[in-house]
Amino acid sequence: MRIRRVVDLSVPVEPETQVYPGDPQVRFARHATVARDGYNLLHLELGSQTGTHIDAPYHFKEDGPRIDELDLGLFTGPGVRIDVRGVGAREAITWEHIAPAAYGLAPGTIVLLCTGWSRHYGTPEYFDHPFLGVDACQRLLDLGVRTFCIDTGNIDETPDDEHPGDGYPVHHLIAGAGGVIGENLRNLELVEFPSPLVSCLPIALLGADGAPARAVAMEWE
Repeated sequence: MRIRRVVDLSVPVEPETQVYPGDPQVRFARHATVARDGYNLLHLELGSQTGTHIDAPYHFKEDGPRIDELDLGLFTGPGVRIDVRGVGAREAITWEHIAPAAYGLAPGTIVLLCTGWSRHYGTPEYFDHPFLGVDACQRLLDLGVRTFCIDTGNIDETPDDEHPGDGYPVHHLIAGAGGVIGENLRNLELVEFPSPLVSCLPIALLGADGAPARAVAMEWE
C-alpha cells in the first residue's frame, strides 16, 4: 500500500483554540528554553475535549469504557464521507440526508459527517451548527457503525438560553452502543477521493472521558 495524499482533519491547539462553552481554556507557558536550560519544553493546560478530540463512552456513561480502554480499531479504518452541507443552522441531519451514502456503510466504517460548519470555527456561529438526529444515529448504529466524526463542536445540538436542546441524546445512544465520537474536525470537504483510510487516534490519557486526536484522511493505492 502506498499513501498518495494525507488530508489533515484536525484544528491546531493553541491558546486561541475555541473550546466548548464552559470547558477549560488552553494555556501555554514556557517551562524551559534553549537559552536558559539548553532545551525547549512547553507547559500545557487544556481540557480532555480540546480541539479535534474523541469522546469515549465514559464521557456520558458512568460505567462506560474510558479512552485508554477502547479497541484502537475504533479509531482507524475505511471512511465514508457523508456530504450534508445543505443542512442549516441548528437543523437535524436526518436519515434522508444520509441515505444516498448508506450503501457504503458497514461495521468498521468511520462516518465523516461533512456539514461545512468548520468555516465558522472561531466565531459564535460555530455553536449554531447542524446536529445528528436521533433516528439517523440509530439507523447508523443498526448498520454497525461505531465511529462518528463531525466538523462541528458537538454531534448533538449545543444548548444555549434560546435553544435548551434535548439532553445530548446522540451522545447517549452512541455511548450505550460502545461507540466513539470525533468532534471539531475540519477539511472534510477535501476528502473527495474514494475509500479514504481514516485515522483519529486519541492520546492515551489514563482513565479519561476523551482526548485530543490528530485526525487525518489518507488516499492510498
